[in-house]
Amino acid sequence: MGVVIRNLQKVVPLRRSRLRRDVDTLRHILGIQKFDLGIVCVDNHRIQQINNIYRKKNVPTDVLSFPYYEDLRPGKLPCPLHRDELNLGDIFLGVEFVMKQCQEESLDLHGCLTVVTAHGICHLLGYRHETDEEWTEMLQRESYILSEFSRLTGRHLEPLMKRCSQET
Repeated sequence: MGVVIRNLQKVVPLRRSRLRRDVDTLRHILGIQKFDLGIVCVDNHRIQQINNIYRKKNVPTDVLSFPYYEDLRPGKLPCPLHRDELNLGDIFLGVEFVMKQCQEESLDLHGCLTVVTAHGICHLLGYRHETDEEWTEMLQRESYILSEFSRLTGRHLEPLMKRCSQET
């Protein structure tokens, strides 16, 4: 299956083919091409509902990740025993939320969606940011991923610099 991208929002025009190419590049960098991954693009209302249900935060956000392997140690790939376990999980992108951030900071939407997706994939791979130490570890991993992405594509992307309390 690979990557499934669903666009369930109609607020922001979205080029799924570009997002798919970028996600394929991220998967190559991380060596996770054999794993399935779901990406669902939603509006502020839907991401707020999901955030409230699963995190008890009744606000929209940029990304929410739902890992298939919940106890994965950061930096370790899962060791599936069966084909149907070749799944990393699902990422919900708050496209409307990301678009508002891009407008405020004059940034490219698709570049920001790639950065946010990289962050979500890190969560699927066991990275967290509940402590300063975890935040530093995750930020280092994201920096590496995005520097490799930039090297391979010629586009310059950098990690989000938010603090843990604001994040997913």
